[in-house]
Amino acid sequence: MGETRVDLQHLLEDLRDAYPGALEETILTEVVANSLDSGATCLRLTADPASSTLTIVDDGSGMRRRDLVRYHDLAASTKTRGHGIGFAGVGIKLGLLVCEDVVTETRRGKEYVASRWHLAGRHKAPWKWVPPLGLVAEHGTAVQLKLHNALSPLLDKGYIEGSLRRQYQPLLEPEFDEMLAAYYPKGFRFEVNGRILERRQAQGAEVSKLAVCLARKRKPAAVGYLLRSEVPFPEDQRGLAISTFGKVIKRGWDWLGITPTAPDRMTGMIEAPALAEALTLNKGDFVRVGTRGGLYLGYRKAIQEAVSQQLARWGDIRESGDRAGRRAVRPMERDLETVLVDLAEEFPLLASLVERRAGGQKRLPLGQATSAAEDGHAVFAMSVMTDAEVAEEAGIPPEAIQDPVEVQLPPEESPGEPQSQPESSPGVAVVPGGKGRSRPGRYGLTIRFESHEGDPDLGRLIESTVVINDTHPAYRRAVASRSEGYHIALAVAFALARLAVPPAEEHEFVTAFLIRWGEALDGTRSRPRQRS
Repeated sequence: MGETRVDLQHLLEDLRDAYPGALEETILTEVVANSLDSGATCLRLTADPASSTLTIVDDGSGMRRRDLVRYHDLAASTKTRGHGIGFAGVGIKLGLLVCEDVVTETRRGKEYVASRWHLAGRHKAPWKWVPPLGLVAEHGTAVQLKLHNALSPLLDKGYIEGSLRRQYQPLLEPEFDEMLAAYYPKGFRFEVNGRILERRQAQGAEVSKLAVCLARKRKPAAVGYLLRSEVPFPEDQRGLAISTFGKVIKRGWDWLGITPTAPDRMTGMIEAPALAEALTLNKGDFVRVGTRGGLYLGYRKAIQEAVSQQLARWGDIRESGDRAGRRAVRPMERDLETVLVDLAEEFPLLASLVERRAGGQKRLPLGQATSAAEDGHAVFAMSVMTDAEVAEEAGIPPEAIQDPVEVQLPPEESPGEPQSQPESSPGVAVVPGGKGRSRPGRYGLTIRFESHEGDPDLGRLIESTVVINDTHPAYRRAVASRSEGYHIALAVAFALARLAVPPAEEHEFVTAFLIRWGEALDGTRSRPRQRS
């Protein structure tokens, strides 16, 4: 009888290719993630080009002997998704691709052990117990990489520092200390070749704070800032970056769906710890389907609201896309959004796509409060609360919420500062639903057309936009028979199904969607049924 074998080297190469950046930066990212999750307060990195070694030591909780045994197993992890950023069990294993060997030393309590590990051929990665090198003092973990290439970037302290600042920028900026103190109560510092990386305040001609609040929570669930300058920023600094647990996930304007008139002169950062639950394996993006996808889209909408408020104050915002094309497709969008609002009662994950309209929505049934909701799922509850309710929870006086743009929440959770100084007061994002003076919603479901020759999908959901494939044979047939409307509705239904329900229930969702879409023609509406 045979057995399944694993081409270990090929598997590690595939994992490497799944990460967006260079392998060396990925290794650093994963090592820092492991240290943060272990409760470390300091990470010391020492590059020694003479011996081709990079030594990384933290003062975290360390591992027991049995934990170090599991550490060598691929995809094995004791961590839980959403409670840190290192959950996939990949970590330092990618270092085997560029190292002669990897020595890991760990100390926890009375247990003080070490191992030596290397890749031996395509199918084997043997390891053995070795005497500790004495790298760890009282507790923590040390990893020593013996690199194949004497010219590896991992031996360049400048490269190491640049990577740490790019990937873990919030840990090096005082603006995020209060938010991250709940997860790193003793703080965190980096040392590269004996020098502590200095912390830098966000600098610019104009700086505006941002905040996003959840339902029934007085403290913001996400905080950050927008920064505007009179001169362009370096290309790798432009746009709004989003991070979780101090790890930068995405940067730019595309992910947010908002483009200022001067995108090269604006930068910013927003930290949302709850989004760790929606991270992809490579920590370079967020899941967009299912419950985790709904969580991400809910936060994204709230961030859009906060950013939009500040850009409006600055008078620096523009509509994206071709205006004529947008006007042509807008009636179809309004029709589909009406259907979406109705379906959100039956499929709550769609709430993240429901457009903001004052007083137009109901509180959705989300079941009993859980610890998961405490960590971020409650964004859906907030997304259907009124402005007055959100302000009440945040301690904002009713007179301050007549116009949602003017809602402010300073760090002390007291009424905001005068509007003459908006840059000093963070805006509270309120999405969607509200009382008082209404304003047009901007972040509901949108539709656009792109050409994807050979793509079998009718359309795809990207953030809150359904992209219709106008080269699909079915679409061309629909145009020829003047039935584009039905084709678009069907494409939207299939695209939303991946967010709203598990794969086994997609047919049920598409059927429900088309029923509601058909009923919208004459204004009828079937009674929503309760989903188990």
